[in-house]
Amino acid sequence: MRVELADLVFSQDSFTLRGSGTFDEGVHLVSGPVGSGKSTLALLLAGLLRPERGAVRRHGVLTTQLLLQFPEHHITSPTIAGEAASWGLVPEDALALAELSARADDDPFHLSRGELKRLTLACALLRDPDLLLLDEPFSSLDCTAKRKACGMLEERDSGITIVFSHERAVLPRVDAIWEMEAGDMTARGSVPDAIPSWRHAPPYLRYALDQGARPANIRLSDAREALCRIRG
Repeated sequence: MRVELADLVFSQDSFTLRGSGTFDEGVHLVSGPVGSGKSTLALLLAGLLRPERGAVRRHGVLTTQLLLQFPEHHITSPTIAGEAASWGLVPEDALALAELSARADDDPFHLSRGELKRLTLACALLRDPDLLLLDEPFSSLDCTAKRKACGMLEERDSGITIVFSHERAVLPRVDAIWEMEAGDMTARGSVPDAIPSWRHAPPYLRYALDQGARPANIRLSDAREALCRIRG
């Protein structure tokens, strides 16, 4: 199972996105600042935008799910339980995962944006698609909810998961790192070898590298463990 980008070019007004590479099974992080093209790349990978040149080729991918940054864009039902059911899920399972079991009959728009993000994340993960595209999945979440979301992503044991995010504090364990800069996509490679060349690495990773440590992955706990090894 893989997704290939072959000499992809997409232009809109003065912005141009370019990229080539292959997303294999596992968790991929596409990082970069706001406005660098991460959301546009997510839409291209989902097939919602068409490139003007090049191609997106899916191999062995039968199901695709894109989760947009703003969760209200996904809402179609007047109740929270109905919204979960509209994803083809057992509502009780989705609401339990989102920690919203007591609010099944509430209007989804009575939730805070963070609660709504928890609901849509839970639904997307329970659908368990072959290709899961998550645009800024940690936005609107507090630190506790971010850590839980990271844990759920790490538990996906099959398929391709691509996280598009400028998050620099709470991150999941990943298999590969990509960067977007002014529309240009760069493959940094597999983790941990990709970490030293990651330009948008969080400060805690950069500190660990400066101290001579070599974290095994990109989480804060990985940086701490690496520092303990060289100081122990």
